[in-house]
Amino acid sequence: MRVIAGQAKGRRLKTPAGQGTRPMMDRAKEALFSSLGSRVTGADVLDLYAGSGALGIEALSRGAAAAVFVEHGWKALQALRANLEAVGLGGEIIGGTAEEFLSTTDRSFTLMFIDPPYRLSLALLGDVLAAAADRLGNGGVMVVHRRAGEAAPPAPPGLSRIDDRRYGDTQLWIYQRDES
Repeated sequence: MRVIAGQAKGRRLKTPAGQGTRPMMDRAKEALFSSLGSRVTGADVLDLYAGSGALGIEALSRGAAAAVFVEHGWKALQALRANLEAVGLGGEIIGGTAEEFLSTTDRSFTLMFIDPPYRLSLALLGDVLAAAADRLGNGGVMVVHRRAGEAAPPAPPGLSRIDDRRYGDTQLWIYQRDES
């Protein structure tokens, strides 16, 4: 796995050992970031269930202003720390669960990547998305990554689904905060 574009282009990223983390394939990541386009530049990014941090690091490499990485797994945290140090683009790591972070932060983000373990139920995912939506600024975008063939999570209150993409066994749903 590598950084596709930007300041850290070509940098290899470590992935945690084991089956708990499944990084997005380069083809899917490249297509996702192409679809996001200029929304990445200057974005305040939240990478929930960050794993190796590949999505947030890609955003930083492409000009995001800041990124917060939330991860609970010990092996993933080790890989994430190594990756952020190796690319040297900054980023804040929060060790803990997505639910804990969302219930305690008052920060607002303009771009969110939510890539939970496949075993997370659709009901629990819906709860996480609703809590995350409260932290998404006007016009902000939320990207949800799941296994292809799964039901789409319902749009959280105040968000609309603007895109639905499938790449092999990867399914992406993209939601946007309604302007108000």
